[in-house]
Amino acid sequence: MARAKTRNPLVIAATALAVVAAGAAGWGGWQRYDAAHDDAASYAQARDDALAAGEQAVQNMNTLDHRTLEKGLDSWEESTTGDLHRQLVGGRDAFAEQIVAAKTVSTAKVLSGAVTELDERAGRAGVMVALRVTVTAPKGDPAVKESRMLGTLTRTSEGWKLSALGQAPVGSTAG
Repeated sequence: MARAKTRNPLVIAATALAVVAAGAAGWGGWQRYDAAHDDAASYAQARDDALAAGEQAVQNMNTLDHRTLEKGLDSWEESTTGDLHRQLVGGRDAFAEQIVAAKTVSTAKVLSGAVTELDERAGRAGVMVALRVTVTAPKGDPAVKESRMLGTLTRTSEGWKLSALGQAPVGSTAG
C-alpha cells in the first residue's frame, strides 16, 4: 500500500519566501549597479563641482582686504586660468598700489548661483552668481551692492577655474 506524502505548509511558505527574497536582492543589486554607472549621475556631479568652484572663485574675485593684500591677490590668481589669469598677474603691482592707497576692504557673499552651460568633453562651463558685496573705506559707512556675475570656467588639472568674468546684464530686453 502506497502512502500519500503530504508536504509541510511551513516548508512551502519558507521556500517561497526565500525565492522572493533572492529575486528582490538580485533586482536591488541590478538597480544599484545601473544607478552607479548612469551618465546622468556623472553629469550631475560635474555640474555640482563646476557650480561650487564657480561660486567660490567669483566670491574670491570680489573679496579683497588692503591689510592682507598679498593673500587676497594670491587667491585671485589661484582661482583663475587663461587670459584672465595672465591679466591679473600682469596688472598685480599696479592694482596693489591702488588698493593700498584706497585702504578699502571688500567682502563678498554668494546669494545664489547656477550653471548656465556645461560641456564636460571640452572642459568648459558657464555660471551665473548673485553676490552681495560690501566695500568699507577708511571713512564713511560701508557701501553694499548686490550684483550678478557671469563667469566662464575651464577645467584644469587642479579643477575648475575662472577663465572669464563679467557683470551680467540687468533689465529686460522685451519690448
